[in-house]
Amino acid sequence: MKKVIFTLVFLFSVTLMVSQTEISGTVKDNSGVPIAGANILIQGSSFGATSDFDGNFSFTANLAGSQKLKVSYLGYKTFEQNINLDQSKISIQIVLKESENVLDEVVLTSSSTFRSQKQTPMSISSIKQEGITRLSANSQADIIRSFPGLTAEGGGGETASNIFVRGLPSGGQYVFTPLQYDGMPLISVFGLNSSAHDVYARPDIGFVGAEFVRGGAAILYGAGSVAGILNYTSKTGDANPGNIISTEWADRGRMKVDFYSGGQLGGEDSNTYYAFTGFMRYDDGPYETGLPTKGVQFRGNIKKKFDKGSFTLHGQFIDDKVQFLMPLPLEGGSRKRLKGNDGKDVYQLLSGELANTSFLTPGGVYESPIEDGVYTKGGYLLADFKYNFNDDLKFKSKIKYASYKHSFALYVGGNGANGGNPISLSGYVNTLFPNNQGYTASYQGDTEPMNSNDLVIDNLHIDRIRPLTDYSGEASLTKTIYTDKGSHNITAGTYIARSEAEDINYQYRVLSEFNNNPRIINLSYINNNGDNVIYSQGGLSNRIGMTANKFLSQSRTAFYLTDEMVFEKWRFDVGFRVESTEGTFSNGNITSQTVYDNPDLTPELSDVRFADGSFTRANVSASDWAVSLAGLYELNEDVNLYANFSKGFFFPQIRGFAPIASGVTGAKYQAERIVQFETGAKYGNEKLSGSLAVYYIALADRIRIKQGFVDGALVDKTRTEQSTRTFGLEATWNYKLSNNMSLIGSLTLQDHKLTENLDEDLINGGVTEVNVGNKMVRQPNILGNIGLYYDNSTFDANFSLNHSGKKFTSDINNIELDAIDIVRFGTGYTIDLGQNVETLRLGFSIFNLFNSEGITEGNPRDVAEVEEEFFFGRPILPRRFFLTATFNF
Repeated sequence: MKKVIFTLVFLFSVTLMVSQTEISGTVKDNSGVPIAGANILIQGSSFGATSDFDGNFSFTANLAGSQKLKVSYLGYKTFEQNINLDQSKISIQIVLKESENVLDEVVLTSSSTFRSQKQTPMSISSIKQEGITRLSANSQADIIRSFPGLTAEGGGGETASNIFVRGLPSGGQYVFTPLQYDGMPLISVFGLNSSAHDVYARPDIGFVGAEFVRGGAAILYGAGSVAGILNYTSKTGDANPGNIISTEWADRGRMKVDFYSGGQLGGEDSNTYYAFTGFMRYDDGPYETGLPTKGVQFRGNIKKKFDKGSFTLHGQFIDDKVQFLMPLPLEGGSRKRLKGNDGKDVYQLLSGELANTSFLTPGGVYESPIEDGVYTKGGYLLADFKYNFNDDLKFKSKIKYASYKHSFALYVGGNGANGGNPISLSGYVNTLFPNNQGYTASYQGDTEPMNSNDLVIDNLHIDRIRPLTDYSGEASLTKTIYTDKGSHNITAGTYIARSEAEDINYQYRVLSEFNNNPRIINLSYINNNGDNVIYSQGGLSNRIGMTANKFLSQSRTAFYLTDEMVFEKWRFDVGFRVESTEGTFSNGNITSQTVYDNPDLTPELSDVRFADGSFTRANVSASDWAVSLAGLYELNEDVNLYANFSKGFFFPQIRGFAPIASGVTGAKYQAERIVQFETGAKYGNEKLSGSLAVYYIALADRIRIKQGFVDGALVDKTRTEQSTRTFGLEATWNYKLSNNMSLIGSLTLQDHKLTENLDEDLINGGVTEVNVGNKMVRQPNILGNIGLYYDNSTFDANFSLNHSGKKFTSDINNIELDAIDIVRFGTGYTIDLGQNVETLRLGFSIFNLFNSEGITEGNPRDVAEVEEEFFFGRPILPRRFFLTATFNF
């Protein structure tokens, strides 16, 4: 009997060995780039493998005869091919094509598992690098405004965009939406000096793309965000080298060169890869100021792959100067641009004649960096370590250091003693000095007297000197537990950060003509005593001097625990985060001293403010917690239903809690709390993909600082504590009209209001409740995008419309701005220079095709602004033409 059993086992084993077939190959995309992590499986069996870092795979199958091989990877169409298993080795080269269903794209942000947008119970939008490049973006706003639920104002120029998230009040910038590169925020603590995140980096062509993740688990991982996270993911090199050079020309003197190079370091067997990208550019526009925009940025990474993980070192260097455009006087009622002395429309009031401005202070000579505009020099280092102990236990860690020299020049045209509006020279003098016995006025460098009918205007210039150092790190451990019904992916992690910043402000007032790139004016008059009085000298009418001398630091420590559960039809995300913060505000005292002894000078020109070396210091601290619950149900192959709830928090900007005495702040520092709920459906097939959702957002204890003018200087004037609530509906769609043409868009409808609003007067004291029931400032009720896109790999074209509905300039709701429509058009032709490996794309695009002059904001420093003869506002940027040539090789 034993011999019979042994014989049968032997024969069965031999049969198995005889029927074994070895299957191997590579998995790549259309561009020949290896795809790591693709799933290779023989249908109806358990035989298969996963591709490695170089796209290679190999496995043995104990099957015989004709079988179907399936290869799948998120974001790509599933590959299927019949193979014959006859014990002969099979080698197959697989090329995966990108899926037309955008919901199949991989989620890279706020997730610990590998899943698509359709499989994620959150609202997620993304844009690929190809789309960003074809935009010829003027600013981050040009990229971000394509995301649903975001209002992105880029009227100030290339940087410091104002970003408003659906359902939440904001003064602009990136208050509720941290801007991240490769999963780490550019700045980990916002609000030390109020500079926007995008002043520290610019878009380039070295990214895979960008994602905007809002709600749900976005509050849990890493830096966390109650409203959403904007994350750019960098390209990393691989075994197939690739290079891109892109040259861009635009009207008004813009020239820019972008480049990217990536590949393998060392020999064929090397597991070390590189990617290097950057740009150089010069720009006289979008409005000519006589002070150009120019600079460079370089970014790169080196990646080392090993059997169980990888280590990537990212780096950035930036040395860049961008002119920033502020609101200016417009015609009351129509809100059209006013005519200058030369009869042309006035687009801005920044003057190139102010370059190299300097004056004496009690501390020595102050040299204004006005010609630098928004100036940033510095960079960051980011280390990214991933290690798989085994298939079900993974460790991730990121450490980042950033340091920047940074200054922000604000030229606030039209804020002065005459109310800030253009007026004739004679009218100006007679208004300010009604008893004068005569005056002399000339343009700087010109001895001829001015025409008394020339329009003049008062302006305020602010130099914000804001160096910053930032440290941050995150570490997490993910354990996958498999059960009979699915899996649990449990992640425990920690995030720590510290930022140290200075906020030193200098201000001075300037008298100029009312013109583009205006000439500055020297003015003297004879007072009623017969004395000569010098009112403006070198164009300056008030050498205000230093107005702020602040040093701030803040630390954050967070711990989080999440579980992403995957079952046959269901997916659940649950998580908890607890975080504490501590900060120090050192507020330097400012005094005024007579520096110039010429008796003819006004006190505004002879007296200059400066720090006296003393400080008032106070510490703040707070702790809070967040929870997120989300679920998704796969109704059928095309439709998934989802819902998410989150209770989150936001630590207010520490700069709003100035010490009033040693160790004492003017108000209690505590977290702002936000509750969000969203439910909807995601639909996706080869023809149509999109989503439809309703949402609710409630915010409590929101702190805002409003600035205004006191004694000629711009200071923090009002501290506001707000609560708000919003109901909304949001839809997105991508409809494939043909194989090469798609109709893509989104629509957000919302109803929002202030449920509490307490204004504290920081100058005179006192608290009043105002504006309850009003709409939120600069938050429209309707947002939308729609575009027609065509691409057959040789010819491409796009025509898109971005709509931002009516909105109010302030919480008072006394002035409503009209809706804004921005139309873009672009087209390109791609020339194949050699087997689809070398290509040249020639492109043409137009920003703001119909030259709309919609107003993005009123006067942010006059919340009680009224509209009479003049209106103070900032129109969107004008129409601009771009030509591009992009060489891939």
